[in-house]
Amino acid sequence: MQRDVRVSDTERQAVVRRLERAVRDGRLTVTEFDERVQLVFAARTRSDLDVVTEDLPPDLW
Repeated sequence: MQRDVRVSDTERQAVVRRLERAVRDGRLTVTEFDERVQLVFAARTRSDLDVVTEDLPPDLW
């Protein structure tokens, strides 16, 4: 996947769902979730989204 491609709202929503699962699993605090969601909605490219989720296990997708 090209990392410099601009992201869609659908892709942003998918990442937010992943972050929600991370909170439910106890991997993120609510504060961390809020911070990351702000980054998700500010993201312009896929690499911006990758940074938000790089420390989460891939099975949260």
